[in-house]
Order: sequence, then C-alpha cells, then structure tokens
Amino acid sequence: MDKNPDKGYIALLGWSLNAIEAAENFDRRYVVVAPEWAEEYCQKHDIPYIAWNFERLNDRSLEIAETLKEMGVNVAIPLFEETVEWAGAINSLLLDKPRLYGQSLLLRDKALMKRRAQLGGIRVGIFEEAHDKADVIRFLKRVNQTLLKLDGDPNDPIHLKAFDKAGCLGHRVIRTPDEVDTIPDEEFPVLMESHLDGWEFAVEAWIHDGKIAFLNISEYVTLGYSVFVPASPELEQYRPQITIQIEKLIKAFDIDFGLIHPEYFVTSDGEMYFGEVAYRPPGFKVFELLERVYGFNAYQASMLVFDPKSTPEEVKSFFPREVEDAKCYAGCFGVYPRRRVVSRLEIPEEVEDDPYFESHELTPPLEETVTKRTAFGTHWGLIYFKGEDPHRLRDLLKHQEALDFYV
Repeated sequence: MDKNPDKGYIALLGWSLNAIEAAENFDRRYVVVAPEWAEEYCQKHDIPYIAWNFERLNDRSLEIAETLKEMGVNVAIPLFEETVEWAGAINSLLLDKPRLYGQSLLLRDKALMKRRAQLGGIRVGIFEEAHDKADVIRFLKRVNQTLLKLDGDPNDPIHLKAFDKAGCLGHRVIRTPDEVDTIPDEEFPVLMESHLDGWEFAVEAWIHDGKIAFLNISEYVTLGYSVFVPASPELEQYRPQITIQIEKLIKAFDIDFGLIHPEYFVTSDGEMYFGEVAYRPPGFKVFELLERVYGFNAYQASMLVFDPKSTPEEVKSFFPREVEDAKCYAGCFGVYPRRRVVSRLEIPEEVEDDPYFESHELTPPLEETVTKRTAFGTHWGLIYFKGEDPHRLRDLLKHQEALDFYV
C-alpha cells in the first residue's frame, strides 16, 4: 500500500511475519527492528530493517533510539514481552516523555505491576517475591494459615510465576512443601500468589488518548490450551464491570495509548480480581482470531493507536462495534502430545470432519521422545475452529484435550 508521509513512521520491535504483512498493507511507513538472523530474509523481500539485539538493556541502549530518531521514526511498538522495556526506553526519547520507560518496567515486572494495581485501588490476591525455596514454603504455610486450614486439611494451592516472562512460561502450581523441591534454583527469584477461585479470562483493549477505542473479551476454555473470541454471552454479560476495570487500569498505570492485554478472574459473586497486564499482543494467535471474527487487522489497529499522528476520527472509523459486528465465533487449541514417545502426526478424522474445523499449523515430530512438560510448557502448534454457536465451540475446544494428534 502507498505510504502517507503525513501519518506516523513506526518501528516494529521483534519479529512477526503477520505484523510485517499488516504493516505492508497499511498506510504508515514502518521499519522492523529485529536480531541479525532476520537480515537475509528482509533483504530478499525488501523489508525495511535494522539489526538489534534485544537480550539486555545496557550502555548502548540509547543507540537504537537515536538511530530511529534520526530516521524520523515517531513511535516503537513492542511485539513480544521481551521488547516491552525497549519500547518504553525508545518511546521516552522519541515522544519526549521520560515516564514511559518507568511505565514499561511496571508492565514487565509482575511484582511491581501488582503493587501499582493495588495502589490504584484494583483488587489483587496476596502476593510476595521469593528468593529461595524457604520463602516458598513460608508463603504456602502463611496463606493456608490465613485461610484457617486445620491439620489434615488439603492446602490451598499457591502459584509461582517468573517476574518477566510471557503467558504461562515459568508458571507452577504448588500445593505441598514437597513440591517445592522440584523447583530448580535458577528459576529464582519468582513471584508467589495466592490462588484465586473464579472464571479466568483475558482482555485486549486498544487505547487512544487515554480512552478505550475497542475492547475484546477472550474466553479461556482451559488455560494454556484453548481460547475463543468473542466471549460467550455468559461472560459478555460482565462487559460493563470489565470496562470499569480497564478504565481503572488505564488510570492506575497512566496509559495514554497502545494495546493492553490484561487477565482477570471473576468470582461466583461477580467480583473482579486483577491477574496481570501485558503491553503487547496476546499469545495463542488471538489477533488472527479477531480478524476472522471482525475482519479488521489487529496489528494495524495497534499501529493506529500507537501512532501519535492518528486522529480520534480515524481511530473511531477503524474499529467495528464490539460483539454486534462479530460474524462468528473463532477459537484455537494448542496441541501438546499426550504420549511420551511419538512417531508421526495424525489428525483425528473427527476433527477434520467437524464443520467448525478450519485449519491447523501442526508439523510432523522432529524427535520421537517427547520432553516432559515443565509447568505449562509450550504447545506444538495450533488448530483453528470457527462457528456460530459459542457453546458448541467451547465444548469442541474442551474435547480436543482427550484426543491424540501425535501417535
């Protein structure tokens, strides 16, 4: 698409072919900032590119911001968790807003994030940092003492999470002191949280001028396995309360623009508890699911709300109406082998024959032995479904957990 010089010039931080394709078909100039291994591909396909190593913020960190500023770039968009801090550092210079770097640290460090949410009057569970196994055992005992557990009662679980990893990576559920011994020393320090009973869901909210431009509710069927959009009517009924929570979050974290991806729990009495918030696209290809449902490109939506040159009218005309304009429900399931030894990929006939089945991106196994899944682990690929009935879709996604795709 022809690029409009009056619109913003955007830097995409990280490597995503879907984001690059979206940028190619959008009216903003863009440049991809990615590690050196992307150079050959970018040259071959005429993709504007700058090489940069995101591994660690160091003395040279300002160099990339200065380079982008000299090029006339207006804003940097993080595509992955690991580039959120970089976007904060770069944008604090490009937009001359020093607070943006501090804000990015809050959106990266789960312990700082929880404290900031608490200061903003947002409900969170009990949480602490752990520096070693003894801290975990103490926290487990203290939480269960607080819950008035008696000797012999089963413990309420606690959750351990890495401070700065995306999604379920590094997530463990601990119920007994014996389980603490399974945690490798190199995983510390970690964030510890009390268990929240409730319906867990995620939100994708595009924000422009401090206001919500579009709010999607993503319904988890099983955390770490399956999700669909838009949410079922049962979860969508909470949209007014969820909107209030997102507005609180925008205020607490002082967010003017961009995309946020928070997770919440709603309890049986309708109370909302904050889980965490990310300042980058969600996992499980939710952006792609939204495009199937609404027809708009979610990467372009992010470029629009990040761009300081976007007008309120342009933003308003870009987004459809939430839920009302949805053409269907779309979901995906992350496959993880159920056997320890596998030899081939075999999609069950009942999956491919189902009218809701759309496509899959599974590949034949590279090795026969399946590595033991630590914590939530990483899925081997996604299967996509879409259809008219959210309840049938939800049941279908749940049913996939009982099937073998690698045999």
